[in-house]
Amino acid sequence: MEGNGNGGFGRYFERCKPYIAMISLQFGYAGMNIITKVSLNRGMSHYVLVVYRHAFATAAIAPFALVLERKVRPKITFLMFMQIFVLGLLGPVIDQNLYYAGLKFTSPTYSCAISNMLPAMTFVMAVICRMEKLDMKKVRCQAKVIGTVITVGGAMLMTLYKGEVINLFWSHYMHHPRNYAPTSTSGSGEQDWVKGSILLIIATLAWASFFILQAVTLRTYSAQLSLTSLVCFMGTLQSIVVTLVMERKASVWSIGWDMNLLAAAYAGIVSSGIAYYVQGIVMQKRGPVFVTAFSPLMMIIVAIMGSFILAENIYLGGVIGAILIVMGLYSVLWGKYKEKEAENNMTKLGCLREEDIEANQNQREMQSKGVEVVTINVAKA
Repeated sequence: MEGNGNGGFGRYFERCKPYIAMISLQFGYAGMNIITKVSLNRGMSHYVLVVYRHAFATAAIAPFALVLERKVRPKITFLMFMQIFVLGLLGPVIDQNLYYAGLKFTSPTYSCAISNMLPAMTFVMAVICRMEKLDMKKVRCQAKVIGTVITVGGAMLMTLYKGEVINLFWSHYMHHPRNYAPTSTSGSGEQDWVKGSILLIIATLAWASFFILQAVTLRTYSAQLSLTSLVCFMGTLQSIVVTLVMERKASVWSIGWDMNLLAAAYAGIVSSGIAYYVQGIVMQKRGPVFVTAFSPLMMIIVAIMGSFILAENIYLGGVIGAILIVMGLYSVLWGKYKEKEAENNMTKLGCLREEDIEANQNQREMQSKGVEVVTINVAKA
């Protein structure tokens, strides 16, 4: 009985691992948003931040890839090299530079709200690339579509409607730190907000494209640690070129033992190195739509952390939007769970059919042998 209990718990934990991994990553991404916002507000160039971020990620992941995957690492063909090159361009260069620029013009909570279009963009791309099955006659497919729409609607509600400020019990004890405030407060705040929104939308589109291409690449290059190291290294080289073009002052490269170093190290090790690796593992089992479905949770975490650390206000629209996001997320995950369950049932049914076919063949063989034996005995008689 004890063995059965342990086996049942083991199977349950095995099923829960993808969910635990993706929820943990959202906490990591939320911390990155807060820390990098503080660093950018204090004057760090987002181009330089991207370079240092992926340099830290490469240094952290590459040793593990060299040791643990030395026997299973596939050879890099020209097509594989081009895929890694484009991955480095989509993720480290386009997505993160534009995301940091948008974050500088807006706020962490708003940036996360715009990023909540990621599941919808990824879902549409996955359907176009035939990575995701869409049969609107089935309830699980309807749940995925409806959940995606509700999630995006909740994110847009948080963006477009603020409502009254909700004073939480810790709000009275929080004071806005002077060093965390934006360095410039010009009259063109609305223009900057629109500019930041456009940059964030383009960044999210690049991020969704990154997930799709990563899923395609992992089909032929299954060494996740090595792929993560190569993408981070390629992103570092590409980001250096972009930074040299965009930043002409040598002083922007200087970094000390301060928040800028913490932002680069944290974002590189947690949000690039570990995140790319974990996403790759989960993506191989559940697909890109499952991985991106958890991204709306990051906004809720950032909103709570922002009220603590950056003394950001929490509005009624944000709370209602967060509730809608959770409902949409649950609908998408329910649809993915039912889809996985149906695939497992089909696999079991296929195995049972194969067993039945083998059993029928064996039975026919035994019957034919029995006929032969009877014939021989009759002949002898």
